[in-house]
Amino acid sequence: MRGRRQGALRALVIAWKAFSYTLSALVLAFVVSQLWFYGHIVYWRRFPPANTAFMERSLEALQAKDPQARLRHQWVPYERISANLKRAVVAAEDARFLDHEGFDWEMIQKAIARNEERGRIVAGASTISQQLAKNLFLSAERSWLRKGEEALITWMLEDALSKRRILELYLNYAEWGEGVFGAEAAARYHFGVPAAALTAEQAAWLAVILPTPHRYERGRLTPYLAARLSTILARMGAVQIP
Repeated sequence: MRGRRQGALRALVIAWKAFSYTLSALVLAFVVSQLWFYGHIVYWRRFPPANTAFMERSLEALQAKDPQARLRHQWVPYERISANLKRAVVAAEDARFLDHEGFDWEMIQKAIARNEERGRIVAGASTISQQLAKNLFLSAERSWLRKGEEALITWMLEDALSKRRILELYLNYAEWGEGVFGAEAAARYHFGVPAAALTAEQAAWLAVILPTPHRYERGRLTPYLAARLSTILARMGAVQIP
């Protein structure tokens, strides 16, 4: 009987040690991964990313069809992006961009209420900072684990970068069509002009298609787009940008 108890105790100790080591390894891996994210963000205070997670996946998809395919992308500094585009994107995507610290809790509550009312997801409340976190590092999948990581990276972006730098990065890496990334490539692809020369109407059109850029052809104006365009143009004058 005593031998059985000692054997059971040894098994319990071994199991506890295995659990503790596994948990410690997982915690260490988590901490290292977060430091990896934060280190990249700090580096990007001064230097632009070579590419993003979304760009890599887009290139893989394009090259699966055509091995010679390349992305359209060209980094341009903040001052060489039309103020029209800055205002249009903030008006369309995150009107309280300068007021929150990465999360717009008022919009989150409204989105939750709308989704509960409809019984399905019909509204989101992602800020520009949250969208940048996803574009830089994550996938488009929807899961609580991914949303949790997105929240942590969003906090890192807001902690390490200015609002101006966050908007600069977002405008340079947002997707504006199949294989089209960033304001400069978008302006030239859709309108044949540099990002600095975008008119208010052109900027508003680019802001409208941001959520689903693959659905719209170059310069095409549908009734839905026309209505959204009018709304954004009306809001742009009151928008504050960094």
